[in-house]
Amino acid sequence: MLLPAEAVAATALIEVIRLNAPPARPGRPFTGDPVGHWAGAEAESALSLIESLPGSGQHRCGFHPGWALRAYEATLSFALFEAQFCFSCQEVRLHGSDAPPALSRQFFDPNSPQAQTFLAHLRGCAQ
Repeated sequence: MLLPAEAVAATALIEVIRLNAPPARPGRPFTGDPVGHWAGAEAESALSLIESLPGSGQHRCGFHPGWALRAYEATLSFALFEAQFCFSCQEVRLHGSDAPPALSRQFFDPNSPQAQTFLAHLRGCAQ
């Protein structure tokens, strides 16, 4: 999976979000509650794991993501990007000022070892 390289390099903190509500308006991100934070080596490891997710074709489910990550720069003044993950339709949507349109919609294999490891990390934050 491709992430915006400059934003990845600038990421100091990742906020893990358990999504629980559809967007208020079409085209807006889903909303949810923060359940964890990753910083330093943990954030770098998570971003590397995401970048290693193998691609896949689209599977229709209507896009109901359960998880999102918000990447912040060191001042924490704004999110560089948000990535929303739907493990049902195998889709990731990127939003934010540092997310170029070409990367806004991607597909991944949720059954791959990388995706299963990533999902376990996400679920670990929610416990």
